[in-house]
Amino acid sequence: MKKLFGTDGMRGEAGRFPLDAETMRATGRSLAMRLAVQTGRAPRIVLGRDTRESGAWIEDAFLSGARAAGAVCESAGVITTPGVAFLARTLPADAGIVISASHNPFQDNGIKIFAPDGRKFDEATERLIEADIYAARGVQDAEDATAATLAPPATDAGATETTRSSGVGVEGETVDAPGETTEASAALRARYLEYLAGDVARGLRLDGQSIVLDCANGASSALAPALFERLGARVFAINHTPDGRNINLDSGSLHIEGLQRKVSETRATLGVAYDGDADRALFVDAQGNLVDGDATLWVLAARMQARGELAGDAVVATVMSNLGLELALKARGLMLLRTDVGDKYVLEELLRTGATLGGEQSGHIIFPRESLAGDGLITTIQMLRALSETGRALQQLTEGFVRYPQVLVNVRVGEKRPFEEVAEIARRKREVEARLGAQGRLLLRYSGTENLARVMIEGQSQDEIEELAGSLAGLIGQVLGVN
Repeated sequence: MKKLFGTDGMRGEAGRFPLDAETMRATGRSLAMRLAVQTGRAPRIVLGRDTRESGAWIEDAFLSGARAAGAVCESAGVITTPGVAFLARTLPADAGIVISASHNPFQDNGIKIFAPDGRKFDEATERLIEADIYAARGVQDAEDATAATLAPPATDAGATETTRSSGVGVEGETVDAPGETTEASAALRARYLEYLAGDVARGLRLDGQSIVLDCANGASSALAPALFERLGARVFAINHTPDGRNINLDSGSLHIEGLQRKVSETRATLGVAYDGDADRALFVDAQGNLVDGDATLWVLAARMQARGELAGDAVVATVMSNLGLELALKARGLMLLRTDVGDKYVLEELLRTGATLGGEQSGHIIFPRESLAGDGLITTIQMLRALSETGRALQQLTEGFVRYPQVLVNVRVGEKRPFEEVAEIARRKREVEARLGAQGRLLLRYSGTENLARVMIEGQSQDEIEELAGSLAGLIGQVLGVN
């Protein structure tokens, strides 16, 4: 039986298995039944979604299944992914459901389940839900289910979402979900906004500062401007008028060019780019330079170290974080603990070690004392605290972090044999590492979703690392490549 839940939940093209209405009803029904068994009562579920046009009918389908199985469900309407995690933890609810495909285009969607503590749901329950889905669909595997899937009627789904996606404001103006009043949904969003402004940002005033916010036409479109205006900043919001189809379109954290131009035009203190569900944030300094997740970790680690808040003098990041971050932290007497790619693994290491700061190059930063879910709005608050406390510009705070040149080469392979078991590759790998020494890094790994070997090298010389990467990639192609 093929897994439907990955590290980021269940994701795919909206209207096709598993993101079709029938499967969503089965998912809602299964989750409600599993929670009822665990709790011995009718479970409480809170939902939220981003702005893509398929969100409302997917939410409707999930709700109909969950309510049919006896769950008590509440919808926050359009809200960020970490906003749902916050609500699941504080209402409290037995599960939080996010309908979003994050940074993907509007045609895609997904469903992510949070446990009451704000963590992603346990894999054992996800496997049980998958079994229930296949049983409900009367099929044995995903291929059969896909063949049997029909997309929802475009006219019905589109008309429904056009009405509902307009209600993205914090105050709310339309019905967000069956049986949910705008007042109830707006109250949930306001509860999250109050937490951000009143708790996380307590004592922070941004009077005299100007900020450009690129909301990617996504879930932060109303929340982010409302939050930072409330804190006293002059806010220039761009890409904050979602229409159901423009989420992430040439905007947000994957396309920062417009943000860089706007920061320059407005002479803003800084710019912030969110993705569609606002669990990540990238920054642009007043000179228009990109400040990615690695540079953000550097700035925030320095602040937390100075305040005695960086537990274990350690920062958690993935194997993809730049070598420059590791060396910069080392110069401050700090350790960089690396994990596999994925915020799930960053969180696991944070909880295992008790570290208080972790994240990814993509801008997904986790502060486990505030939230176990990465939250782009919290990341922005903490960055603005660093600027406010030091009185320095963002460009100055990033000094000391020097990004090393990096090259990534993908090689299509016919098999994924462990590299250390292939003598020629293991030998060449050792030779490359010896040549790089302490001022370089080689990462050799297989893609988790494709038949690809990935060769990533960082070093002081772009020419040298390109030569080394090409040589190693060529050898892998000869030995393991597709015939």
